[in-house]
Amino acid sequence: MEEFKIKTPAKINLGLNVISRRDDGYHNIETIFYPVDLFDSITFKKSKNFIFNTDNTELKDKPDNLIIKAKKLLEEATKKEMNVHINLEKKIPIGAGLGGGSSDAASSLLGLNNLYNLNLDFDKLFELALILGSDVPFFLNPKPCYASSRGEKLEMRKLKINYPILVVNPGIHISTKWAYSNITPKTPKFTLRNLTQDYIDAPDKLPGILRNDFQEIVFKNYPELKKLKDELNETGSLFTLMTGSGSTLFSIFKDNSSAENIKEKLEMKYFVFLQRYE
Repeated sequence: MEEFKIKTPAKINLGLNVISRRDDGYHNIETIFYPVDLFDSITFKKSKNFIFNTDNTELKDKPDNLIIKAKKLLEEATKKEMNVHINLEKKIPIGAGLGGGSSDAASSLLGLNNLYNLNLDFDKLFELALILGSDVPFFLNPKPCYASSRGEKLEMRKLKINYPILVVNPGIHISTKWAYSNITPKTPKFTLRNLTQDYIDAPDKLPGILRNDFQEIVFKNYPELKKLKDELNETGSLFTLMTGSGSTLFSIFKDNSSAENIKEKLEMKYFVFLQRYE
């Protein structure tokens, strides 16, 4: 194989509870990772030299991006130098709580494993993914999952949102480190382990049970995000929540027409993605 291309999905968090601080500096959390059909695309092609290209100016001159870190980690693990031309087509906003960088990292492990016939099994790839980031292992097999511990303990869930999902990123970068350093962990009233399809099928009732513990502190420091959430709710959203540590919000609408109307209004100011319900 001389070339391998892979699509890397974004995710949203159907609730995010920060439960306690850990002795290792991380936090114990619980969340539902839910993939959405917003993708980056990465092409890996064997080359005489290592080349990294991207259409994203922010990542172009960043030598420590997660794709390059994933390549170096594989080289260390396999003792094999990889002269490869990597081209990233970036669609997922950066620093948005959508997991774009983590998804790219996981897909780089998968792509290079295939391109060079490394034959690393899933357990080894999972081990390497966790070194790169707490949510990177999820993207090795991005299906709806209940995630606990740092976010790396994954339990598959048969969950499907049977409504259109509108993803809105206002272009505000929220530091994950800042968010965790300002959060007050607490025991959730509703554990996401108990989230079933019955809840998902009644999205107008989700505001009563699903929370994102980062939302309060983020909204306090970035009131324009609270204003955006209020606007989404006022336009007919059944449920709106921040994903990750922000700043992206996602809304569930009753039908594609309602979602399309607000999409047309918001995309003049923000990055907006609509996953229609077919």
